[in-house]
Amino acid sequence: MAVYTEISDDELASFVATYAIGSIVGCKGIAEGVENSNFLLQTTQGPFILTLYERRVNPADLPFFVGLMEHLARSGVRCPVPLTDKDGQALKTLCGKPAAIVSFLQGMWPRKIAPWHCGELGKAQAQMHLAGMSCDMRRDNSLSVAGWRDLYGRIAKDAAENVETGLHASLARELDFLEGAWPQLTPQAALPAGIVHADLFPDNVFFLNNACSGLIDFYFACTDFLAYDLAICMNAWCFEPDGDFNATKAHRLLASYESVRPLEPAEKAALPLLARGAAMRFLLTRLYDWVNTPPGAMVKPKDPREYLRKLAFHRGVNSIAAYGLS
Repeated sequence: MAVYTEISDDELASFVATYAIGSIVGCKGIAEGVENSNFLLQTTQGPFILTLYERRVNPADLPFFVGLMEHLARSGVRCPVPLTDKDGQALKTLCGKPAAIVSFLQGMWPRKIAPWHCGELGKAQAQMHLAGMSCDMRRDNSLSVAGWRDLYGRIAKDAAENVETGLHASLARELDFLEGAWPQLTPQAALPAGIVHADLFPDNVFFLNNACSGLIDFYFACTDFLAYDLAICMNAWCFEPDGDFNATKAHRLLASYESVRPLEPAEKAALPLLARGAAMRFLLTRLYDWVNTPPGAMVKPKDPREYLRKLAFHRGVNSIAAYGLS
């Protein structure tokens, strides 16, 4: 259950009364997600999502996230729209936590991914990237290459070895390589950069009537290479449950993305490196949670070995043909 903070009826009623969204019909915690407390809020004017931002979200970043969703929605991207209260405020406090209400998106996330899902995702992601180009806000990616060494340092050697023998030393060697090879994120960078979602896993993409109906959960969004965001999606959407890479799914993802925003030659050439880095990012965060989450915690950590296998695959890629690109 990903509800960390319980809300009393009186607290909820007082909070909702500050909005012009009718009276409460019901409120139910949403089990999915691991970062914040989310609730499906039903009022006489319809459904909404109520979010309490928990300790892993920096309150200083919240204006960026809210402003980004407002900008993307104005640009035609299907995403949650933050509601403002009667005083025009989108960010408020509930139960001592930062909180917001956003619009409800129709659709379901796919439990079994088909190639057409990847095609729809590619178009939606490219549209989001293009819309983000006109956003004048910026947020550094604390979970990009510059932050991986610190995260690695907070994972005890013995704990890593309990996951897989030799893992701690193997990760150190991989970090050495990635830190030396990673492109610089500067205004003169060879790779296009802009606002990226950075967490477009299947449970953050909704589908309805065989089409993408919206993108949610922008709380890792930041400024980074656009192709890195695409590499994160390749890792999240294009591997089968048995660990095999599905080049057909990758081709649909990349070709559909390019139908909206063509990739530059430098981006295509960098994809194997970016996919390798994306696998490292989620391997490290999953490993940290795996070894540091106490028994009995409300959220079960995800097995980091899934991303260890993905990293091994990308290390063996010698051509972008492995991703279905010519």
